[in-house]
Amino acid sequence: MSANTERHKNAVARYFEAWNARDPEALAKAVTAAWAVDGGYTDPLADVRGHEQIAAVIAAAHAQFPGFAFRLAGAVDGHHDTARFSWELVSEAGGAGGGSAPVAGSDVITLDSRDRITAVLGFLDRVPDGA
Repeated sequence: MSANTERHKNAVARYFEAWNARDPEALAKAVTAAWAVDGGYTDPLADVRGHEQIAAVIAAAHAQFPGFAFRLAGAVDGHHDTARFSWELVSEAGGAGGGSAPVAGSDVITLDSRDRITAVLGFLDRVPDGA
């Protein structure tokens, strides 16, 4: 595995730490660790820039889907300062129906020289009706 691939995998791991942080303080810390100060996040539902706005988008996703967590779906693929990966939002509930993934998508991220995210371009591949 190349150092470049490790770089991308580490950045994506920090990205998921942010998306799975629920406590406001932990969320702010995780967003700061993952994104550059002027980093952005764009998907079909949001186009924001800066740590506070990114944290607000993440908090809104948790409010809309309580009890769900984001996880990597497949491998991280990257070159230069860019990586792409797929993800899914899965229920943390056990038992029948546990682990279902009503939302899934693919993201492309770009990194700065400190391996912080400068931009996310997100695509929603699966979204439940009415979401």
